[in-house]
Amino acid sequence: MTETVPGSDYGDVVRNHLTRVEQANAAALDDVAELVLATVRADGTILAAGAGHSLAAVAETFYRAGGLACVRPVYHPELLPMHGAISSTAAERRSGLAAEVLRETGLAAHDVLFVFSTSGVNPYPVELAVHAADSGVPVVAVTSLAASAAAPRRAGTTLAENATVVLDNLVPPGDATYPADNPVIAAVSTVATAFLWNLLLVRLLDKAAEAGVALPLWRSANVEGGDAANSELLRKYQTRIPQLG
Repeated sequence: MTETVPGSDYGDVVRNHLTRVEQANAAALDDVAELVLATVRADGTILAAGAGHSLAAVAETFYRAGGLACVRPVYHPELLPMHGAISSTAAERRSGLAAEVLRETGLAAHDVLFVFSTSGVNPYPVELAVHAADSGVPVVAVTSLAASAAAPRRAGTTLAENATVVLDNLVPPGDATYPADNPVIAAVSTVATAFLWNLLLVRLLDKAAEAGVALPLWRSANVEGGDAANSELLRKYQTRIPQLG
């Protein structure tokens, strides 16, 4: 006899959602993998930006086992909800902050900028994309087209409209997913966005192997040889990625 697991309906919701995300983004993921591979080959930097809970996606990209070492997180303390929930929302809606942050970060010709924002309508993520595009840097928007369409256009345009490539996490407006007939709880944006990022890494590894390119990958510090392998990467990237210090 099969036992019913509490919350199993939600598990089905997430599994089905991730399947749709993978299928919907198949072609775009190949395009983004080519962009990132070009950046790695040119010894450029992958910049990862977001605000509010989208900073969870930025954390997913940075300094973790099995991840790329050439990633620089782009953020401002005011954007972190843990530093003030109300103020973080206000910061994301404040025009001009993106230009300030990018001036401190710097953009180079061989870089690529990832902007994580499910709604994709607030000035901070939109202006990040606009400034990067104006500087000739490719922009990958990881967003929800459905959520953007339903949200107020606080920046006059959307993140997706200013991106080189869009990865759509397919998150519904409001983010909540449970119960299905009246969703009020269990946001899916974090898991869907992390899944997209790791789908990208898988494609990147395969393309790099075909091209004979060695990727700079972090190893776990809790496995034999991990510290030694990571120390070489730290020496290479610390000067351009101060957050590794």
